[in-house]
Amino acid sequence: MSRRWLRRAAWLVLPAELVVVVCLVAGAGLPLPVLLAAETAVAALVVAEGVALVRLRRRGMSWRRAAGTLLPEPVLRLAGHELRLWHSMALWVRRKRHGVGAGDLAFGHARDDAPMMYGLLFVCVVETVGLSVLLADRPVAHAVVLVLDVQTVLFLLGLRAAAVVRPHVLGRGVLRVRSGAHVDVAIPLDRIASVRRESLYTHEKADGELDLPVGSRTSLTLSLTEPVNAPSLLGRPRPVRVIRLHADDPAGLHTALTRPPLPSSAGPAPARPAG
Repeated sequence: MSRRWLRRAAWLVLPAELVVVVCLVAGAGLPLPVLLAAETAVAALVVAEGVALVRLRRRGMSWRRAAGTLLPEPVLRLAGHELRLWHSMALWVRRKRHGVGAGDLAFGHARDDAPMMYGLLFVCVVETVGLSVLLADRPVAHAVVLVLDVQTVLFLLGLRAAAVVRPHVLGRGVLRVRSGAHVDVAIPLDRIASVRRESLYTHEKADGELDLPVGSRTSLTLSLTEPVNAPSLLGRPRPVRVIRLHADDPAGLHTALTRPPLPSSAGPAPARPAG
């Protein structure tokens, strides 16, 4: 089967499988032939994708490029986001941070979201236990809802872990601005025209602007001399020249961005933006 037909099959089979899951959760009785056909189609797609992936790898193609030729881009990006959440949870357990090298300055931004995230986790755990009891006499619905509820709990844990282990990072002439596992924008310091400390609780969407609130709040505003690309979760390009973000220590990040650079024997350091 050609790569083009595999991509088309993925667009058809995956939404159909989602419809089947929703019907099962809702208690709709699907005929056995329909269930067998749906699961057979999913299994066949997985096997065909796996065989094609191995063949592309043998031709010298990287895993990322090979997967990109077989799967729709939105599916690939969502899967990548899911993997980053799992990686973040592993780093969280090991008390490590992602992308913070020797000599870099890290600025956390997860503190203000902690009460809300732990509250949501508590509610989801209670819901998981409650629905498990209520659906005990409906095995199919019980199994499907249990899987979805556990996945939701793990997803929220991953979001929390990503916020903790992926701070903003300043080092080597670049400010790396991040939000969870879905926003990671590298801004060269020589493109930052100004840094303003301002607490904002409302943010209107506008072209060329990126808002990264935490608890509905941003505390720093960066204005750039040239746009940088801040792609959406599904990969749509988004050039921005104004970035509003939050840090647990906004004063420290502001000072680090605006203080005069230290002299270096290796040559002049990038100019710091005005405060």
